[in-house]
Amino acid sequence: MDLTLTAIILGIVEGLTEFIPVSSTGHLILASVLFGYDADQWKVFNVVIQLGAILAVVVQYWRTFWAVGWGLLRWNPTSVRFVRNILLGFLPSAVLGLALKDYIDILLASPMVVGWALIVGGIAILAVEKVARPGPLTGVAELPVAQALGVGLVQCLSMVPGVSRSGATIMGALAMGIERRTAAEFSFFLAVPTMLGATTLELLDARHELAAGLGPVGWTQIAIGFFVAFVVAIAVIRGFVAFVSRSGFAPFAWYRIVAGAAAVFLLSRM
Repeated sequence: MDLTLTAIILGIVEGLTEFIPVSSTGHLILASVLFGYDADQWKVFNVVIQLGAILAVVVQYWRTFWAVGWGLLRWNPTSVRFVRNILLGFLPSAVLGLALKDYIDILLASPMVVGWALIVGGIAILAVEKVARPGPLTGVAELPVAQALGVGLVQCLSMVPGVSRSGATIMGALAMGIERRTAAEFSFFLAVPTMLGATTLELLDARHELAAGLGPVGWTQIAIGFFVAFVVAIAVIRGFVAFVSRSGFAPFAWYRIVAGAAAVFLLSRM
């Protein structure tokens, strides 16, 4: 397949799936099998275009980030609690991610793991939707320490490809009684340090490859994928909160189950 077309498709996949509970990493792994491209050649590309999705969060919620930053300068209690909760949610995955990176890399090489994780994750979402009793609408800054840390611990499950970082954090938040909108927005904000950390770590690992040149997948393809992921992610973020507030997460659960079953079936016949 043409490199530019592949870059556009992967950018769309990243932008569509990063912030909804279906696993962007899992979809990129399955895409490598479906389109038959060399995943190793596109490894740096897949890492860098995640920054496009991060930028989408910053742009969409720039007023919040500006207010928090300005509030920190004045040591505003609300801004301090906001940053405290984001850090508490980020730290568990940062520590475990560094400790288990070699094992995570092994899992990332297994598309079959993605298929089964999609199925199991879909069933888990249906179960949480059925039993969760979300509390009243609050802000991220109002979350208690225990809930913020609990969401961070649940996020560690997303180290298994196919689980979904957003899915783990949102469902974990719902299970702890956090309201849907707050759960979704906490997941968005938590994505910024989490994905920045993961991207930085991957780029450090790929520093020798970067120094030697990117090979057939160059900076042109990376720029295209970055831009496409950013634009698509902006649209997804804007529509996602309204959608889940109205319809819940069950549609994503059923999609996961169907997509995972299809992936397992096709991979078992290869």
